[in-house]
Amino acid sequence: MKVATALEMREIDSRTIKHCKVPAKTLMERAGFSVALRIKQLFAPQKVVVLAGAGNNGGDGVAAARILHESGWDVNILLFEEQKKLSPECLLQCKLAKKKGVSIEHISKLKEKHIADSLVVDSFFGTGLQREITGSIADAIALLNSKNIPVIAVDIPSGISADTGQIMGEAVKADYTVTFGLPKRGHFLYPGAKYSGKLFVQEIGFPAELLKSENISTELLEKREMSLLLPERPEYSHKGYYGHVLIVAGSREKTGAAFMCAKSCLMTGAGIVTIGIPETLVSAFQPRVTEEMILALPDRGDGTLSADASEKILNFLSEKADVLAIGPGLTVTNDTTALIFKIAGAATVPMVMDADAINALGKHPDIVSLLCNAKSPIIFTPHTGEMARLLKASRNTRNEIETRREIEKDRVNSAINFSKLSSAYVVLKGAPTIVAAPEGNAFINTTGNPGMAKAGSGDVLTGMISAFLSQNLSPVDASSLGVFMHGLSGDIVLRKKGAYSILASDIIDSIPGAFLSLRQ
Repeated sequence: MKVATALEMREIDSRTIKHCKVPAKTLMERAGFSVALRIKQLFAPQKVVVLAGAGNNGGDGVAAARILHESGWDVNILLFEEQKKLSPECLLQCKLAKKKGVSIEHISKLKEKHIADSLVVDSFFGTGLQREITGSIADAIALLNSKNIPVIAVDIPSGISADTGQIMGEAVKADYTVTFGLPKRGHFLYPGAKYSGKLFVQEIGFPAELLKSENISTELLEKREMSLLLPERPEYSHKGYYGHVLIVAGSREKTGAAFMCAKSCLMTGAGIVTIGIPETLVSAFQPRVTEEMILALPDRGDGTLSADASEKILNFLSEKADVLAIGPGLTVTNDTTALIFKIAGAATVPMVMDADAINALGKHPDIVSLLCNAKSPIIFTPHTGEMARLLKASRNTRNEIETRREIEKDRVNSAINFSKLSSAYVVLKGAPTIVAAPEGNAFINTTGNPGMAKAGSGDVLTGMISAFLSQNLSPVDASSLGVFMHGLSGDIVLRKKGAYSILASDIIDSIPGAFLSLRQ
């Protein structure tokens, strides 16, 4: 399903009215009916208070109030603006509601008595909010949030940015949100996702071609679409059919990252996995590998790779491997940094760069030029801190803390902008994880849980994405399916162990269950 920004949704609304000749009042009637219908499905008849603003979101709420009233519900509308400030559509709905005998009260300050023992409909502001909420409406929202009463938001909780999910001054904490046509980014990006409660997407007559337009750049990763990406396993196939992945990972104090990455890669379907490790660690690795192979690489004698290892890695890639995963547990030294610089520019197979590979590239004096001139696709899998280092390097700035804040304020555009700038694919890990492609499109993941916030979880994801690359999925499809499957595996563990005790190794063990779930 597509996920719209406020501007994209406004364009859909405008085209529906102007080119498809659907009157604005008809769309508002349908929106109000959708809200009222959902309320009747969720609750028994009771007292309802609609908190309405002056715009079309307020009009949607007023329409819902009138329809509930006509069904015998006890409804009261509280308007927070004078009649002369109402939008034409909102004013029309107020006149219709008055004709039907609905109680409408103009107030400047919400008091506890207004909402006591009531179900509340929030229709202060919709997706078009462009400013911080202050004054009497901010006070009203604060009072509403302090009470233990059910709240249904119309389109999006008032005070949540439709594009970023950020709180704009004060925001309604809804139990349910009824939105129209398409969900908005702010419904899935935090804190908006938490404030939206259970989301319902209602069809109110927007043409299908507008809702599926390629101009809408963001989509959800959902089960049906992800199941269609699963690689086939033909009966006549052999291990070489599913690709050979070289994983360059690990150092003296970080051997586990390499093992987890390799194991998850095999469990996700790669035919052959070789782990490239510092040669002084071979004796430590050899007893622990079974299905994997080992490539001993030149090191500095301290369990970290030498810059000279780049030549052996590149030769192996040109002769044997189909995919390179590099970075987990590698550590950042002058040698590993030089190695990463050379590999990024010279490798001729698709690459997944994680952890210390990202941190190393964050030191490159001209990272954008290096990445744009890479010979093969590169997928980055950064968390917020690593993403900040990539952005800081691309902009030649020093303020990493401010860059982190910027990323968390707008995760989708942060990922898209760097992907477009660098021609690399970005898997921005977090809640939720975002996949972005150089063409400017992005995908919001819908699986995963807080229990997966453990050391090693990212190493598992790197292995999974690499495995899908080795099975001939495109970089964006491999990233999307890897992210979805990784979260789904974690959700399977959650049901068995709860959120506190999930380990990265548990996620690996649940990969088979995730495959079975997608096949159902």
